[in-house]
Amino acid sequence: MRVLNGVDEVRAAVGEHLGYSDYRPVTQRDIDDFARLTGDDQWIHVDVERAGAGPFGGTIAHGLLTLSLGPRLVRSIYRIEGMKMGVNYGYDKIRFPSPVPSGAQVRVGATLKECLDVRGGLQVKLEFVWEIEGGAKPACVAEMLLRYAV
Repeated sequence: MRVLNGVDEVRAAVGEHLGYSDYRPVTQRDIDDFARLTGDDQWIHVDVERAGAGPFGGTIAHGLLTLSLGPRLVRSIYRIEGMKMGVNYGYDKIRFPSPVPSGAQVRVGATLKECLDVRGGLQVKLEFVWEIEGGAKPACVAEMLLRYAV
């Protein structure tokens, strides 16, 4: 786990790849639970029989489910300390280049892309890339913005 302590260490790490999380399975239960929670019950996600004959050969995770795994997975990659507090400020440039089949293993890699001074603190941009074990293309690529009070 990479620990960045304070503004100076965060600034010094801009441009660095911070590491990878462990792989985590995305199960049909995860997909079904996400569908129930969000109301997105499209057949490509929840109808195992119909999806088996569909374009992906089986059910796939929702793109937003894949994205939502990011905070859980990146906790094992890095931590920023020495700030009063931090909040999620949003995401930029979210893309889903490849579907995540039910049962696939995914992990996230993190790169610290940018650090900007903002009123009262710091804005950090991290690029997260979700990889599917054995996959040729990423499942998701997104830039997360975090705001820290210093």
